[in-house]
Amino acid sequence: MEFTEVIKNRYSCKKFSDKQVNAQQLTEILEAGRVAPTAKNLQEQHIYVVQSEEMLVKIDKVTPCRYDAPTVLVVAFDKNNVFTYPGEKRDSGIEDASIVATHLTLAAYNAGVDSCWINFFDPEVLKKELDLPENEEILMLLDLGFAAEGAKPLPNHFSRKELSETVTYL
Repeated sequence: MEFTEVIKNRYSCKKFSDKQVNAQQLTEILEAGRVAPTAKNLQEQHIYVVQSEEMLVKIDKVTPCRYDAPTVLVVAFDKNNVFTYPGEKRDSGIEDASIVATHLTLAAYNAGVDSCWINFFDPEVLKKELDLPENEEILMLLDLGFAAEGAKPLPNHFSRKELSETVTYL
């Protein structure tokens, strides 16, 4: 698929069918996250693939935003393996995991899979529910699946500000 088509047309699906993502599509999506750039190539991301009913129920306890997706990727990072920037006020954890998550999202659309980026949850509560390691911080969830009948982008999806409103040349 043409890259400009991917970035213009993917949307946050909020109504999934029960059709499962196949193994080839999932591998393609996960591979895109694996090759995403990270600061100093630390690759501190850890992706958890959640597909079992037992674990999906645990996610449902923490957020109403799974929208019946049959697969959820939990994007986390090892907070003990990050690059600290000059001034020591920021590190690479959140931004690197965000780059990985963006790659996953765009690769999903490219593979014909619908997705929705989810941040509506308490990461500490979810970490306990899923029994994740203490050194990891959850950045986001990525719902994956196929749009149910009637699913469509939000009405304002294709509305974008002009470049002149969001870009300043210095």
